[in-house]
Parts: sequence; C-alpha cells; structure tokens
Amino acid sequence: MSHMFVPGPVDVAPEVLEVLTRPVLPHRSKEYEEIFHRVAKKCEQIFYTKHRVFIGTHTGSGMQETGIRSLVKKDVLVCINGAFSQRWYDVAVTNGKQADRLDAEWGQPILPEKLQEALKDKHYEAVAIVHNETSTGLENPLKELSAVVHEVSSDTLVLVDAVSSLAGVKIEMDAWGVDFLLTSSQKCLALPPGLSLAGTSDRALKKAESVENRGWYFDLLRMEKHRLKNTTAMTSAVSLVYALNFQLDRILAEGLEKRFARHAAMSKRVYEWAQGHGMASFAAEGYRSKTVAAIKNTKGMDIPALNKFLLEHGMRIANGYGELKGKTFRIATMGETQMEDVNILLQLMEEFMEQ
Repeated sequence: MSHMFVPGPVDVAPEVLEVLTRPVLPHRSKEYEEIFHRVAKKCEQIFYTKHRVFIGTHTGSGMQETGIRSLVKKDVLVCINGAFSQRWYDVAVTNGKQADRLDAEWGQPILPEKLQEALKDKHYEAVAIVHNETSTGLENPLKELSAVVHEVSSDTLVLVDAVSSLAGVKIEMDAWGVDFLLTSSQKCLALPPGLSLAGTSDRALKKAESVENRGWYFDLLRMEKHRLKNTTAMTSAVSLVYALNFQLDRILAEGLEKRFARHAAMSKRVYEWAQGHGMASFAAEGYRSKTVAAIKNTKGMDIPALNKFLLEHGMRIANGYGELKGKTFRIATMGETQMEDVNILLQLMEEFMEQ
C-alpha cells in the first residue's frame, strides 16, 4: 500500500496512469483537436462556468503570471495571508506592476470588511485572492470577497488561485463573479503535475485587449485565438490532456456534490482527531480548509521521524511550510484519498506517538 497525504503532487490512480501510455498524437492533428475540445467543455462543469477554460502546459504559478501579465496594466491589490498569496504578490512585482498588499496574519482569513475598506481607498484593476492557502490550511471566504469587489467597483476584476481546492470544493465561478479562476493538475484533480487550467470571463478577455506587454507564452488573447481552433499556441501536453479527459469522466461519474462531501468529511475527521489529541487547527475556526488540514504541532513531534515511520507503511504527510516548518504539519485529504485511507494514517500516527 502506498499513499501520500501531501498537498500535491498527490496519488494518481493506476488506470489514469495507464492512459498516459497511449500513443501520442500530433498536437495539430484533427484527432487531437477533437479530444482537446471535449476536455475543455468538461472542464466548464467543474468550474461552474459557461465561459472558456484554458488548458496550459505549465503549473498554477504560470497561470498566476498569466493573470497578472494579461489582466493588469498597473494597479493590483493582492490579498496575502500565506506563502502562495505572497507568491502572487511577488509575481506582480517582478512583472513591474504596482502591487498593493492587503495582509492578514497567517492562519487568519482575509475578511470582506477589510477588503471593502482597501477598495474604497484606491481604484484597482484587479484583486488577486488565494481561495485555499495551502501553506496554512485556510480557506478564504471567496464568495463574500468577490461580492465586495463587485459592490465597490464595477470594473475591477476578481482573480482567484484555487490550486489546492478546485475539484475538491465547490467554487461557482459565474455565480460568484470570478473573472479568472486557476488551478493545477496535481492537487484535487489527482493527475501528474504539468497542467494548469484557468476559467476566464468575457470581461477579463476584453480587459486584456487594452493591456500592453502581455508577453507571448502568457498572453490570454493568444490562448483564446488558438482555443477557438481547439488547440494551444505552443505544444500541448498531449498525454496529460488524455489523462485529464479520462479523469474528468471519473470525477463526473463520482458526482461533484459527492466528491465535495467526501473531501469535507475526510478533513473533518482529521480536525476532530487532532483536537482529540490536544492539537488544534492552525487556521481559524470557520475558515479551515476542506482539502489540506494544517495542524499545530503542540506535541512537539519530530515530523521527519514521523514521516520515516510512515514511509515504512507506504505513507507520508507534509511538514509545515516555510516559517511554519516543525511548528505545524499538514495532512492533505484530496484527490483519490478515501476515508479508510485517512483512518489507517491516523492509526499509524497514534502508534508513532505512543512510542
């Protein structure tokens, strides 16, 4: 038995891996373009959008850069309460944008009222939000945050990183007014790394028309031009798209609501176990992630030693991220993970703690 409880890359089902061995088609062939079109349409279901979903040959960080380069001329507000929202700020600054910060303490959410205050001080072209902060195990109140943006400004775009939550948590892109919603293949989609997906609204594309220096690789308008031909501007990751096509069928067969409930139940099990052993969630109550639980290491466990023990049983968890290393540990409950897997993991962790 082998199982990773790390927040990506996650386990990939054997039947999904098998699809990767299929003969590679030319990415400009009619046969492949038909597959690519079918995949893109299926993606719209998990994004809850009637808009287009781009399939990029890069990770989620590449789509962060796409959003910044294509949708912001100058002013962007980045909501920061963890390592990956900090990364989005760094992407904006290194691309020469005037990026302002709306900070919250790590483990605390970005609150709608704080965002409302920040938006009244200055007009921004876009607000960048991380929905599920992988480093802290926190889920920001995206629906409410997006509503505040639309309430204050009619033309400010809402850019959302849902790398560690989309396909594990329900995110209604159109209903919530999200303009650019990105994710990666190696998290809740349970695929190998290498693909990123981005649902993109019509008004976002319209804004891109007025933005100069969008670059080449990360230009949304170039992506759209080729998407309309069921292809990509650069070489598509053909085998990964085969796997995405197959995996989306498996996800839809499970049923989206059932999938979301499974993820929520597994994370709840972890939180309750931790609390029962005198360890609390790092993220504030009411904002705890449903896909990756970050737990305060109040027992002072040696996480590398714990992982060495777990690896003897084919399992592993994640240490705390960055400055939280050793202070927290993270148990991801996403993708192919089932409740029985979580129960076995927690039993093994108890055995380690009793040594």
